[in-house]
Amino acid sequence: MRLVVDLNRCQGYAQCAFLAPDVFAMHGEESLLYNPHADETQREQVLRAATACPVQAILVEDPDEVPAAVGRGLSGVR
Repeated sequence: MRLVVDLNRCQGYAQCAFLAPDVFAMHGEESLLYNPHADETQREQVLRAATACPVQAILVEDPDEVPAAVGRGLSGVR
């Protein structure tokens, strides 16, 4: 699992640090620190943190999932 946080969008509400403290931490009042390669055992906490973010600044990527459009080829596209 890979995390990407849009630090330009993050407003420092710290909901993520509250819900997944092993992955997210506030440094001071406005600066967020996080582990971009969170452990699979933390998946539930990380997903809750991403959902709770008031500005939706957290993206959780799963490298094992293939986007639906990948592998479809170009048949039928004009």
